[in-house]
Amino acid sequence: MIFARLWASLKPGNTNDGSTERLKHTPLEDAYAFAIGCSMIVLGIVLLKTVGLVTGGVAGIALLVSYLIPLPVGVLFMLINVPFFIFAYLGMGRVFMIKTIIVSMAIMGLAVLMPMAVHIDYVQPLFAAVFGGTIIGMGILSLARHGAGAGGTGVLCLYLQKKRGINAGQTQLIIDLIIMAASMFVIPGERLLYSVVSAAAMSLVMMSWHRPERYIGR
Repeated sequence: MIFARLWASLKPGNTNDGSTERLKHTPLEDAYAFAIGCSMIVLGIVLLKTVGLVTGGVAGIALLVSYLIPLPVGVLFMLINVPFFIFAYLGMGRVFMIKTIIVSMAIMGLAVLMPMAVHIDYVQPLFAAVFGGTIIGMGILSLARHGAGAGGTGVLCLYLQKKRGINAGQTQLIIDLIIMAASMFVIPGERLLYSVVSAAAMSLVMMSWHRPERYIGR
């Protein structure tokens, strides 16, 4: 028993008084998380775009607008995010804002380059909805764990969770319902149903796993 307690006290993240110490991420860990997170988001967007779906958050807004305006989704993603950079600074601080700008630029760049690496001829709509929404959510989660956001509605959700204790996934779900309502006028009914599945999959990731009190890294 004595040796077990001694070993536990020496493990990373534990202090001698039994409390948990928050561990800082290194710049290399942040960079890797950003690369993986941005790649997941872009791949999810590609899957959804292939079958003409939308999803929640700023990715969903960019997809929806792309069906109305002949601009690349990545460019729209960046443009939609611009007003939220100011909010990110006011609500979450300068470092968060800088990281979010870097992430948004990376997503725009990857969205342009992705067709050179991945070309999808066919994907089943339900698979695209579930898998695409899930990996977008996992990408956003990867960014959130390392002090950044994908911008847009994600900034608002993270801000409310940090300042008001409101679950980010629940806030995102409300915003997504508004996006789905707007999509009724743009995409057919069947695709709208698949889009709802996609938005739900993305929100469930955040609701299930974005719980800072269970996470010691920062």
